[in-house]
Amino acid sequence: MGDRETLEYDKAEDEEAVEEIVEEIISSENAGTRIDVYLAGIFDHLSRSFIQKLIGDGYITVNGTRVKANYKLKAGELVRVEIPYTEELEVSAEPIPLEILYEDRDVIVINKPQGMVVHPAPGNYSGTLVNALLWHCKDLSGINGVMRPGIVHRLDKDTSGVIMAAKNDETHASLAKQIKDRTVTRRYLALIHGVIPEPAGIIEAPIGRDPKDRKKMAVTTKNSKPAVTHYKVLERFNKYTFVECKLETGRTHQIRVHMAYLKYPVVGDPVYGPAKNEFGQTGQLLHAHILGFHHPRTGEYLEFKAPLPEYFNNILSKLRG
Repeated sequence: MGDRETLEYDKAEDEEAVEEIVEEIISSENAGTRIDVYLAGIFDHLSRSFIQKLIGDGYITVNGTRVKANYKLKAGELVRVEIPYTEELEVSAEPIPLEILYEDRDVIVINKPQGMVVHPAPGNYSGTLVNALLWHCKDLSGINGVMRPGIVHRLDKDTSGVIMAAKNDETHASLAKQIKDRTVTRRYLALIHGVIPEPAGIIEAPIGRDPKDRKKMAVTTKNSKPAVTHYKVLERFNKYTFVECKLETGRTHQIRVHMAYLKYPVVGDPVYGPAKNEFGQTGQLLHAHILGFHHPRTGEYLEFKAPLPEYFNNILSKLRG
């Protein structure tokens, strides 16, 4: 539906102090769509009213020209979206309990519960991991701005498990580089629909925005990035398979998209799999089990494990029984 390029800026280096710039080239199938409706479909974390405000404030342009929220797009037009830093907004520290697996003066490692959003976004400023971290930690890195202090990588809201956060900018830069260099160990456990016959495999398929639904990701060759997932069968059941997935890259929704691409969607995932499942579980059965990295200060390799949540174990027990 469009060509997308996302760029993140350091506030100190950018005079306009924008947090993110996104550019979209409008395809023929989106011609005639109101710009606010189109962008609301792309930015699922931003409300339509917030997008309309950005349009009114001049942060969104078409071919370099300001437009109104009801402007109808034409094929081939370039839509540029600048999302400003919200310096006036103070993200509040909240006394939310955290299961801390490790902590020192540089890094903190958390076992995130299912249902917790990692960082605030317009319209969702409380109850997130960041709110909890601000209460617990005296300092967090500021590289990702006021809305995402300390956040080096993310887990989906309904994905549980190990996640790390940086307490200073030096640690943040080191951990981010390790992720980019693919030296961070990230292993997930998932229950998927269907029975995988082979013991293990590698999914090497690029991931980008779904051409048919901009709210989803998909395996596609258009405007995509390389994505590699290694999977291993741990246990087979009548209609399901319990697998371990190791990330080589870290694209948005990567495991969920890759397993669905193989026709083995993650159980409980209404976006890429069946809307309902026999267990009645809300949210996908996907758990970040192991996270390993080299400590930015000492260079020592550290590895942390988060046990499967009780609800996940209960479903496995039911299948075994």
